[in-house]
Amino acid sequence: MLGDYPIKGRRASDIAADVEQGVSTGRLAPGTPLPPLRDLAAELGVNPNTVAAAYRLLRDRGVIETAGRKGSRIRPRPATAPRDQIRMPVPPHARDLSHGNPDPAQLPDLTPALAAAAGAARRDPVRYGRPSADPGLLALAAEGFRADGLPAGPIAIASGSLDTIERILVTRLRPGDAVAVEDPGWGSLLDLLPALGLRAVPFRLDDDGPLPGAFADALADGARAVVVTNRAQNPTGAVLTADRARELRTVLARHPAVLLIEDDHGHGIVDQPYESLAGAGSQHWAVVRSAAKAYGPDLRLSVAVGDPETVARVLGRQRLGAGWVSHLLQATVAELWRTDAAPAPRVAAAYRAKREALLQALAAHGIEAHGASGLNVWVPVPDETTVLAMLVQRGWVAAPGSRFRLQSPPGLRITVTELDPAGARRLADDLAAVLGTDGAVSRPI
Repeated sequence: MLGDYPIKGRRASDIAADVEQGVSTGRLAPGTPLPPLRDLAAELGVNPNTVAAAYRLLRDRGVIETAGRKGSRIRPRPATAPRDQIRMPVPPHARDLSHGNPDPAQLPDLTPALAAAAGAARRDPVRYGRPSADPGLLALAAEGFRADGLPAGPIAIASGSLDTIERILVTRLRPGDAVAVEDPGWGSLLDLLPALGLRAVPFRLDDDGPLPGAFADALADGARAVVVTNRAQNPTGAVLTADRARELRTVLARHPAVLLIEDDHGHGIVDQPYESLAGAGSQHWAVVRSAAKAYGPDLRLSVAVGDPETVARVLGRQRLGAGWVSHLLQATVAELWRTDAAPAPRVAAAYRAKREALLQALAAHGIEAHGASGLNVWVPVPDETTVLAMLVQRGWVAAPGSRFRLQSPPGLRITVTELDPAGARRLADDLAAVLGTDGAVSRPI
């Protein structure tokens, strides 16, 4: 069952740590079944309750999964092997279009904003006991949320979208709860859920956002929470339209106890209006916005508006851990928001032009692709491994769709941020040659 890997340990924590060590070193492969707890208890000479506690720790950490009488096994993608480690090597002759980063040419010069933040800190140093949030940043965030028609609510400041989403999930859910997620969707979120002991329930989407029927099925399947990306959906670029939002609000209204989380990580780099599902009757909700795409991934800051209870829980738990996000970062982002319009039309137009150049070049070959907003284009393909390998031979590295999928069909994610029109045409020519004449794929994504 375990091959040549003998599990060791006398305490539950030691047994769990030994299994995690086997996973992290590759000696326990994904899908490997674990011994029945009584058999392992007899082998280790410990009480079966000790092994049961170890298995429970491993489930809560997202290392193993349990399927009733089928027993426990290493998860297909345990928390110790995150999806973003699935990367194609980039040969010296190849262009890397797999990274998902914003275009450095579209990022603002941070020097003035950082200098302004440093000057404010020199005049009024932050000390313990200071309010955790910068009043100027709070006011600007509230103004932005209000301009997009979101319900009024308190605001939390955290270190990026994923940090905020994790804090919200931890304060409202328990291990074993189900979370409805987009498929294909953000790989880091798909990894986070099992790491928190949560179960992902996938729903499909098209260019206009989540498909209402699939969305309804996921909520009916017992999901305690749902995460939706309203714009610049990663990896497909889907944008929630007004008509689709109305349909989804009708679905949500039938499940008022479901926690709604909206991830607007594309804020500042898109030119589509923000269509929210908040206000559809959800008792608990939050809308998260990040500075990473507009101002650079190293600006680890996000703002979230939500219902009073959810935000109060997030802030209360934050005070016991990180305490607060650096006021230097907060003041920097506030200065950028004051001096650099968000969403910035110039940046949104630049990314739109890059996406459309590739989409048009692919369409000329009969290859359907998706990329209504954001930094990426999603191309469904019949076989990821073969297509990726053949593209590398032609000098292109794309991201494998397996980083973003649960049950949806294969695809590739292509980051367009540093792809010029000539490059888009060459890439489309090469992809057409790899796929042959039958490149078209029908929706949904």
